[in-house]
Amino acid sequence: MLGNTSSDETTGTDRTGRRALILVENLSVPFDRRVWQECTTLRDAGWEVHVICPRGSKRDTEPETVIDGVRIHRYPLRAATGGPAGYLREYGAALWHTLRLARKVGPVDVVHACNPPDLLFLPALWMKRRGARFVFDQHDLVPELYLSRFDRGEDLLYRGVCALERMTYRAADIVLATNESYRDVAVSRGGQRPEDVFVVRSAPQTDRFQPVPPEPELKRGKPHLLCYLGVMGPQDGVDYALRALAKLRDDLGRTDWHAVFVGSGDAFDAMVELSRELGLTEQVQFTGRIPDADLVRYLSTADVCLSPDPCNPLNDVSTMNKVLEYMAMGRPIVSFDLREARVSAGDAAVYAAADDEAEFAKLVALLLDDPAKRAEMGRTGQERISGPLSWRNSQAALLAAYTAACRDHTPVSAGGPTRTGRRPLR
Repeated sequence: MLGNTSSDETTGTDRTGRRALILVENLSVPFDRRVWQECTTLRDAGWEVHVICPRGSKRDTEPETVIDGVRIHRYPLRAATGGPAGYLREYGAALWHTLRLARKVGPVDVVHACNPPDLLFLPALWMKRRGARFVFDQHDLVPELYLSRFDRGEDLLYRGVCALERMTYRAADIVLATNESYRDVAVSRGGQRPEDVFVVRSAPQTDRFQPVPPEPELKRGKPHLLCYLGVMGPQDGVDYALRALAKLRDDLGRTDWHAVFVGSGDAFDAMVELSRELGLTEQVQFTGRIPDADLVRYLSTADVCLSPDPCNPLNDVSTMNKVLEYMAMGRPIVSFDLREARVSAGDAAVYAAADDEAEFAKLVALLLDDPAKRAEMGRTGQERISGPLSWRNSQAALLAAYTAACRDHTPVSAGGPTRTGRRPLR
């Protein structure tokens, strides 16, 4: 079913004569907010934008649709279960569907692949041989993700994901990094030329994160509301947050709070069970994924927001979307002391020593007792989001990356010979 089309969207005309195809495997679009912002930025710059991604389970379920001028091609995909064999089934199906739909889309000027996994260079290579330039959008450092998610050390699978990352870098014409730490990896480990790596930071959509009047009833009769927003996977630290809240209650004697955890993920059921084991059921609420309007209600009411990501090889160098979203809503943050957390939040957060749950609890208590500091931190966060961390800056970097990718490259719609860029295809 096609919807939200205009005459230009239906005919596929655009101002640049260029076409982009964005490949995503781990989230549906437009649910993947970063990818959707990139799509609309390119569309506004005159690109004809196509996306290939999985279908969502409760939203983004249509096999094909046009939303705000962006044509989205979705395929059915079952998430991996059962260890490595499950991942092979998932990734194999995703690659087959991606190649099938890419053939349907036809020639493009840029194929833009978003990891994880670091396997989308395979359909990208096929499209490079047909004249496309390859932009690698590195959302995660997959080797670090493997070490942080699976406690298996540098085993054979780890060496395999390192090899896939090397092949992806080698195939890429341009790399998009989410922060300076990722950019350093692309240059040092990936062998990329510095001028071919562009920092395109994720940034919240400010029209999505507009505070509304607080609703005291969300605090369940308590003076204060604590809020966690985000994915609940093994590496996301929800267990650290729950143990810190137990210390806040038991060691510091604080029962003047209610906490809400918004989001879902592989560890959701385990975190609900841990909350029960810690005796937090009456004070901790798990909502699962909720509509944007409800999310804004909780964040507008929250007194303190939690960013409990533990220090591991991935988290220390990654930018957490939840931190940026807390800042957009003007909320003070308690975080563990991670390198990129400090780069993002600055004085909008207070920082506990890495993985120190007792200090994390003490900092929560400190902020609960200091409304003036909370307000000052909230203002600082909003200023950073509207200034150096704004999506406007990322838009400029994204468009500069595409300009670099397409330099001396004839648009596919021009019908002439297509140059393939600085790296040979064979």
